[in-house]
Amino acid sequence: MKLDDLSRFSSMTDPRLHPGGVKVAFCVSRLDLDEDRYDRRIWLWDGEEARPFTRGPGDSSPRWSPDGTRLAFLRKGPDEDDKPQVAIIDAAGGEAREVTDMPLGVEEIRWSPDGRSIAAIAPVWTEEWADLDEEERKRRPRKIDRIPYRFDNKGWTHDRRRHLFLIGPDGEEAPKLLTEGDFDEQALCWRPDGKAIGFLSARHERRGFEPGVEVFEADLTTGDIEALVERGFWSHVTYRPDGVLHVVGQPDPWSHPSIASVWRRENDGTLTDLTGHLDRSTFPYAPAISPAGPQWVGSDFLTCVEDAGRVRVVRVDPNGTVDPILGGDRVITGVSVLGDGSRFAFVATDPVDPGELHIWDGGSERVLTTINGDFRADADLIAPEHFTVVSDAVEIDSWVYLPEGRDPVPVLLNIHGGPATQYGFTFFDEFQMYVGAGYGVVACNPRGSSGRGVEFVRAVTNDGWGVVDSRDVTAVLEAALDRYERLDAERIGVMGGSYGGFLTAWLIGRDRRYRSAVVERGLLSWVSFAGSSDIGATFGRFYLDAEPPAGADRLWQASPLASADRITTPTLVLQSEHDYRCPIEQGEQLFTILLRQGVDTEFLRFPGEGHELSRSGKPRHRCERFQSIIEWHDRHLTARDLQN
Repeated sequence: MKLDDLSRFSSMTDPRLHPGGVKVAFCVSRLDLDEDRYDRRIWLWDGEEARPFTRGPGDSSPRWSPDGTRLAFLRKGPDEDDKPQVAIIDAAGGEAREVTDMPLGVEEIRWSPDGRSIAAIAPVWTEEWADLDEEERKRRPRKIDRIPYRFDNKGWTHDRRRHLFLIGPDGEEAPKLLTEGDFDEQALCWRPDGKAIGFLSARHERRGFEPGVEVFEADLTTGDIEALVERGFWSHVTYRPDGVLHVVGQPDPWSHPSIASVWRRENDGTLTDLTGHLDRSTFPYAPAISPAGPQWVGSDFLTCVEDAGRVRVVRVDPNGTVDPILGGDRVITGVSVLGDGSRFAFVATDPVDPGELHIWDGGSERVLTTINGDFRADADLIAPEHFTVVSDAVEIDSWVYLPEGRDPVPVLLNIHGGPATQYGFTFFDEFQMYVGAGYGVVACNPRGSSGRGVEFVRAVTNDGWGVVDSRDVTAVLEAALDRYERLDAERIGVMGGSYGGFLTAWLIGRDRRYRSAVVERGLLSWVSFAGSSDIGATFGRFYLDAEPPAGADRLWQASPLASADRITTPTLVLQSEHDYRCPIEQGEQLFTILLRQGVDTEFLRFPGEGHELSRSGKPRHRCERFQSIIEWHDRHLTARDLQN
């Protein structure tokens, strides 16, 4: 795979099965390098073929009306300042019409059970900022009295609140505000009788400093807001068809890192864990794709489950009994099921397939689209070999991608972010780009990754941080070198982003075998991260049980900057200037230290980008990022004589 191939494949997400069970609406996204943006459209499988259904360029979140006559979706115009608005298109086709004009756009939408209205989450200005023009908003000093006051990929958040609205699908009336106050709402879901809407919101006094959200229900008749489930680490709200509430996550707000289970709220308000016995998460963080929440089939539900680099589908009954439905060496996401359970649509991807739309129909599976067919045929994609390595008596999933040929190749050890995420059996443009450039790619899921249960994902907390994970990736690297004679042990590079940036910087401060390194958007100083990151106030307690000032010594000792004086590896430091997750000051500190002590180093800054540059940044920036990374490794790993 080469740089030009980045704009030749499409990503498919969010399939929605029509109530009639034949049509499927889904989102297709592709890089547009000429316009330096993404072309996102809603496509339609009509039972015979797939075709674009909306004109784009910024259409997403397709949602069928309950009677199947209309499709609602979010439409964002081509300009950077355009905000996503609710649009409606007839199921038979035609021109979509926008039915909202919200100043800050709309984020989530759900049709009411009777199809007469659409519930939405939308940000609105706070009173202080509401009546200002744009020039004054940019000029005015920002008085901050809370955290977080900004959020990665969103920007400023202290000047707005995310509230729940009711929207008429004809657009004739202004959206009706259902919630108000100094709070933010998220993850809405209609109660099946249409008389109430469930949602998540953090309304406790220590929000910002303590994690977690509560589950609330807004009564549409009385306007009352009732708390139904106490504060926890929740991500989804959903109702069984008979109205019984279920939530996804963990009841302990400090439980992260952990697994996300599906819990049923009983009549007395207690919670019953239905999937915890799987010891796997039902909210998988597969790269670049959004998982579907539980999908109801009577009193049972289907859910995606993360499992050792795979994402599979299972069916769960009210007793928690689990029936495997679909699996394999692949990642399945976006499940949308017909109410009687007779069929469901989904997107599946594997290491040599960016994804296609599939349908499961009474026990058989069909691929409905060939949108990426030409790309798969022409891009010279490389299938990896999967193997496991035992480290400290723990099994570590590992992958190696080798270029075609027989000659020895330089090695790139890749480390994922999170750390509670996973590499796996999914298409990853990063690996295909590097193997296409002539590198042997080594990747693994060390302890601290998701996909292998609670004990595994929590292994890097407290004294495990930087210890068991570094042992695991080193064991995998050495096993790969022993297993594949083409991997050149004298030409090894290491790289990673976010947590992967942490572990990259940590390793090169302790191991001289690495001849090249790329530290991208890394967590490099826990001490400054605690005050500058949008998650810094809680992340240190999650992983190290420490926070400043009392825990400053512990935080510093767990930081790569504390051992940066030992780094000699040539290092490219890569950061985005609007990254609020691992802010640019992290990279600035590392670069300054390395430059001061004479290490071969460069600092590459991307203007206007956030933490998600590598996945959803501006297309030209993404290409320039790849180019810079490969050029850096080429400079230090492909010369014939590296003895000096």
